[in-house]
Amino acid sequence: MPVTHYKIATVTVTSATSANIEFISIPQTYTDLLIKLTARTDRATLSSDIYAQFNNRTAANYSFERFYTSGAGGVSDGLVNNSAGGFVGFASGASATANTFGASQIYIGNYAGTTNKVFFGYGAVGANSTTAYVENISSGWTYSPAEAITSIKLLDYNSANFVLNSTATLYGIKNS
Repeated sequence: MPVTHYKIATVTVTSATSANIEFISIPQTYTDLLIKLTARTDRATLSSDIYAQFNNRTAANYSFERFYTSGAGGVSDGLVNNSAGGFVGFASGASATANTFGASQIYIGNYAGTTNKVFFGYGAVGANSTTAYVENISSGWTYSPAEAITSIKLLDYNSANFVLNSTATLYGIKNS
């Protein structure tokens, strides 16, 4: 089976905290992108919502819909338009069990094209011995004029910081 996933870069928080995790100068030689994120924030909750911004575009050109659950029943945000970023996953918060990190994957199709972007993510947080969260999110970016994605910034929705050893790895995908 041919190799289709190529590691582009890994970013690890090596200081006490970082406001974001960012990939810059993304090569335009792949068909799609995949990010694997293992993260924890300093937000005083069990979990933190993570969102993505492309090419340093912070205008309200993102939309998302997510479904998440903590066990007993699911909740949907419904469609949220005009957001400053597209939701992509979870990180463990400061109130989660010590030294646990949430895990998320983010898939971005046709990132090098000059069309509007659709991307999705899913994440899980084992917040403590009695609570865990999982979510699935679909997002869109309708920046005009549409442009190729050359940088990606991951942030906490509530402005918390990523903490030491939070790590994201960016992969390029070539369809074979």
